[in-house]
Amino acid sequence: MMVCEYKPGLEGIPAAQSSISYVDGQKGILEYRGIRIEELAEKSTFLETAYLLIWGELPSKEELEAFEHEIRHHRRIKYRIRDMMKSFPESGHPMDALQASAAALGLFYSLRDLHNPAYIRDSVVRLIATIPTMVAAFQLMRKGNDPVRPRDDLDYSANFLYMLNEQEPDPLAAKIFDICLILHVEHTMNASTFSARVTASTLTDPYAVVASAVGTLGGPLHGGANEEVIQMLEEIGSVENVRPYVEELIQRKAKIMGFGHRVYKVKDPRATILQNLAEQLFAKFGADKYYDIAQEVERVVEEKLGSKGIYPNVDFYSGLVYRKMGIPTDLFTPIFAIARVAGWLAHWKEQLAENRIFRPTQVYNGKHDITYTPIDQR
Repeated sequence: MMVCEYKPGLEGIPAAQSSISYVDGQKGILEYRGIRIEELAEKSTFLETAYLLIWGELPSKEELEAFEHEIRHHRRIKYRIRDMMKSFPESGHPMDALQASAAALGLFYSLRDLHNPAYIRDSVVRLIATIPTMVAAFQLMRKGNDPVRPRDDLDYSANFLYMLNEQEPDPLAAKIFDICLILHVEHTMNASTFSARVTASTLTDPYAVVASAVGTLGGPLHGGANEEVIQMLEEIGSVENVRPYVEELIQRKAKIMGFGHRVYKVKDPRATILQNLAEQLFAKFGADKYYDIAQEVERVVEEKLGSKGIYPNVDFYSGLVYRKMGIPTDLFTPIFAIARVAGWLAHWKEQLAENRIFRPTQVYNGKHDITYTPIDQR
């Protein structure tokens, strides 16, 4: 019998062939369908980028308008889902509420027609359209308020920000938020995407696929890291405290939240773009003292650990952007999910094209030939 080499976390082991996105961690390159992330962040919109990822090519003007129209008119959620969400505990984390709500959405669309392009498109539209509504609805309902109805006259990002507090957002904030969604929409075979593809390989419905991926994204070693970055900056408190704080973490060999990446050995290109977006927000709406702390953390960590390839990742500056927009810290990861749904659906669609159920093996390290001991002799 062949003995398999065990790789913790499947590090470096290809789990699929994919043409959706590409990362060069040594050079700091990220591409969606061959287009550099910097160019998409500058020139595209989130929905156009989602279309690119899911259907493989940039849409024509007519195709994009049709896609945007479908999204706008599928934003409302069933009243029974709203009623279910009202019964969630106020202390519950929004990611848990989102996972339950995404799974519940599948109860209303239980027909599985995975070979039908119309079913696939309808599912894509419904999930991309309603996930932001669910996030905003839970945010208001856990405060005892009714959710805000979506507005069909607002674009995707502006509508979400509007649903959070029933105030039309500043155009710059809406534009920056849309860019943030582009930056978070896809990133090759990360943990939540792998979870999505494993679930998809069983040929279950796309709502279960998204719910499984949401559950995976919520962990602090994946999407939840952006929340912990803000907590770390608040704990540091001042620029003067940065160096002793970082040095103490390094001495304990503790993780510095927002730094290091399994793939990138240079600064994450998304972190560079997010840092620029943060500065644009601060220039218009006022400075944030935690940004000064964050810059000092980056300087000290690069000095101490740069030689080991540890630099800021996408989580380090994203929280500062959302914080400036007045978004609660525990909504940072659900916002990550709002974007990543499109990436998960792209992988769902790709998995269906040449599906084979995932069934990895294991390296057994337990005992053999143990004799059963009757209960009265134990």
